[in-house]
Order: sequence, then structure tokens, then C-alpha cells
Amino acid sequence: MAAFNNTAQNREQLFGSLYQSAFPAVAAYVSKMGGSFDEAKDVFQDALIAYYEKVLVNDNTISTTENGYLYGTARNMWLQRYRNKSKQAPLNNDADFTNCEDAAQPSTNKILTYLATAGKKCMDMLKAFYYDKLDAEEIATTFGYAGARSATVQKYKCLEKVRDTVKQKSLQYADFIE
Repeated sequence: MAAFNNTAQNREQLFGSLYQSAFPAVAAYVSKMGGSFDEAKDVFQDALIAYYEKVLVNDNTISTTENGYLYGTARNMWLQRYRNKSKQAPLNNDADFTNCEDAAQPSTNKILTYLATAGKKCMDMLKAFYYDKLDAEEIATTFGYAGARSATVQKYKCLEKVRDTVKQKSLQYADFIE
């Protein structure tokens, strides 16, 4: 920040422009990480204070853009808050952790039904990859593909068939619960 006249009006203009240019990225990040809009504002304001103290009060220079500095500072502050919040989250004393088997589990039969929509060859390939833990070269040899890349592409196509079926039927996680 070159030769900045540190008056209240200039600070207000600077903070206003920084808010407009850098805050949307910070808000998007905090939201993506499970935070609220108010938490994003708090973190961004703390980052602005850190920026102000570093650059304007202590006359230090930053090695990045103002927006980059604010985003990085806000991101680090959010991660610190997030870690502290998750460490302090109390366990629900009413929860009975001894009966985890009673919790809703996905139905294997329902899942297999949707996997079967991709066809027998796809089912066999997905089984070989995920269950038998065969690598792409072994799958290519077993299923007669030219190489590992072809096997990987076919596996992807099989998964896409299943995804399309799930999308077409607008299925949710709850649809797979017994």
C-alpha cells in the first residue's frame, strides 16, 4: 500500500472497497465449510483488523494482494475457530452409543438393485475394483480391455450409468435405508 493518508475518511473508503472486493470469497469459503453469514462477517472483520494493524499501523508490507492477504487471513482464522468449536462440542449425554447396530443402515439389496441397472459386466467390474481390490491393469486383463486406461474409462462409464439412474429417479440417501 503506497503512501496512504491514514485519515478516518480514507480508512472508511479503503475498508468499503476491500469489503466489496474480498468479502464475497471469504463468505463463500465460510459457507462451504459449514459457517453462517454472520460468522463470515466476524472472521472477515477480524482479518480486516489484522490487515489494518499490519499494514497501516505498523507500516509493514504484505507480499500478496490485499484481497489475497484478507482471504488467507480470514481462511486461517476460520479454520482456527472451526477446530476450536469442534473440540468444544459436547457429546450428547442422552445418546446411547452401545446400540450402533440399530442406527439406520443402507439396505444392501436396494443398493445392489440400482447397481444392477448398469448391467452384469459393469457389476462384475465394479466388484473387481471395489471389493476384490484389483488394479486397473488386472481389470483390463480380466475383462479384455486394451489397457489400464480403457479399464478406468469403462469403470467411470459404469459409475455414470448408476448415477444417472439415481438422478432420474431423484433418489436420496433415505431411499436406501431399510
